[in-house]
Order: sequence, then structure tokens, then C-alpha cells
Amino acid sequence: MTFLIFIGVAALCYLAWRIMDLLPDAIFRLSEIQRDIADIRRTLTQGDPETPEEEADAEED
Repeated sequence: MTFLIFIGVAALCYLAWRIMDLLPDAIFRLSEIQRDIADIRRTLTQGDPETPEEEADAEED
């Protein structure tokens, strides 16, 4: 019975280690998604969204 407990604890430790190893990447991806959503909201609240070429032309005038 103690061997099965040992295997279970080892498996939990391995899974926790894998989750902690992947956590920085997941946090980075969440921040990228939040930034993209903020950009979408900003363009929707500003009214008619312009293409980047139109924005560059407007800045030159």
C-alpha cells in the first residue's frame, strides 16, 4: 500500500512540476490575448476603423 502512495505522490509532483514549467508561457499568452482584446475594443469605440495605410496617409497630411 505504501508503494502505491509513493507512486501517487510521485505522479502528483511530476504533474505539479509540469504545470509550473508551463505557467510562464500561459501567462504570456493570456497577456497577449488581453492586449488584442483591448485593441479591438479601442478600434470599435473609436468609430469607423481605418486601415494602417489610411492612418499613415492621414498622418502625412
